[in-house]
Amino acid sequence: MTGTTTLTLGGLLLALIILTCNLYPWYRGGREMSKLASFGKGSAAGVCAAMCPGGILGWAHSRSGTVGNGIGERTSQATTGTTSTQGLTTGQLVGLGTTGAVIVVITVLLVGLAYKEAGRKDKRRILGGAYVGSTLCLTAGVAGILSWLPAALNSTGDGIVAFVQGAGIL
Repeated sequence: MTGTTTLTLGGLLLALIILTCNLYPWYRGGREMSKLASFGKGSAAGVCAAMCPGGILGWAHSRSGTVGNGIGERTSQATTGTTSTQGLTTGQLVGLGTTGAVIVVITVLLVGLAYKEAGRKDKRRILGGAYVGSTLCLTAGVAGILSWLPAALNSTGDGIVAFVQGAGIL
């Protein structure tokens, strides 16, 4: 892969800017959860991509850090005159199995279908959520908080496979 698995302060800055731009209108506009739905869908897809060790989703996850680091570092330099190239403690979501991968693909497909149906603003929110979800999973804190997720997706996939194969029915 040609991406990075290390997030810098600049990359974190960009993720926080996008997160703030999505949370501010929600906070000021009555705090209706439906206003965060598009961002949440994108975040779910980004977190799913963060669990993938390779493939297109794994590549997109690693590239999110590279792109965010560059843009965030230039933003920090241009706005404050300080450099933000210091790396953060790296984290990674590991343990996704083949049955969990089925759930990841279906989840990303559903988000892709929602993106296709969405209006212009919601498309941007979905993309922003995907970026933030993926990028924040490069940090040890967020990856640690979500460390249970690959096992949960694996067990959900196992249950679906058992159902389809007729386990316990015949």
